[in-house]
Amino acid sequence: MKQVKFKNQRWLNVVDPSKDELAQLQKKYKFHELDIEDCIEGSQRPKVDEYEKYLFIVLQFPVYNKRHKRFDTGQLNLFIGQNYLITVHRGGLKPLDKIFDTCKSSLKKRREYFGQSTGYLLYELISSLFDSMFPITDKLQLSLKKIEQDIFEARRPKDQLLEIMVLKKNIITLRRIVLPQRPVIATLEHKQKRFLPEDLVIYFDDVVDRIERLWGLLETQKEIIESLEDTNESLLSHNINSTIRTLTVFSAIMLPLTFLTGLFGMNVKLPFFQALEDGGHFWTILILVFVIGLTMFGVFKWKRWI
Repeated sequence: MKQVKFKNQRWLNVVDPSKDELAQLQKKYKFHELDIEDCIEGSQRPKVDEYEKYLFIVLQFPVYNKRHKRFDTGQLNLFIGQNYLITVHRGGLKPLDKIFDTCKSSLKKRREYFGQSTGYLLYELISSLFDSMFPITDKLQLSLKKIEQDIFEARRPKDQLLEIMVLKKNIITLRRIVLPQRPVIATLEHKQKRFLPEDLVIYFDDVVDRIERLWGLLETQKEIIESLEDTNESLLSHNINSTIRTLTVFSAIMLPLTFLTGLFGMNVKLPFFQALEDGGHFWTILILVFVIGLTMFGVFKWKRWI
């Protein structure tokens, strides 16, 4: 547990706590046992629970998994009272760590963040966490652009299925994170006046606007990745059909040639070739094979089958 104080206000940041540490928090601040249970489970939907002396808020933010190249869901639990803010999480929330370290090292920042109320500190924290998602959407947009170029501009387009699936999963994860938090922040904007002063309404309204912009970006990216997926599948189907058509044409050309060479390869005397010497058989059959193959190739070309 790490703590930052300013006058009579404090911010307690608890990272990956044990059950005993959470039990100490419950005993000291009189938290409800169900809230502590939500912190332990770490799989709650975003929500705001109001109690007599504090608010319990659950939010979710993306945490990048480098090993699997995907975004996982990181849960942030917040307890806010008149003179304290407690954050409980599993780590990986870099904007939160950055604000905490800044407050700990700078008196000016402590005065700025803590000077008005714990509600303002909550706003700064939530605002920074949602702002950190915009660079993520920018990177997703660059990945979409790269896939689009590989599909449409490459001389020999390659299969982009794996890249599309990874990107699509990340977009779905971010949408799943953002969607349920819109009403939660709206709740903070319009309610809970005992813990969040009325002058903070406009600040949380700004956070709601950012969430709406995030949702709009993710909605657009979802449509783009689905279009690219359909285009990639159509391109692959076209390439497969073209390859099968070419192989079928050559198989059709080889079929009579194979029959002809098989026929004249029989170890018996053949009509029409009695007058030819043994060496003449080979050249006559070879010329016949060449003429038939060239004729069939010309017919297929004329029919535009190849």
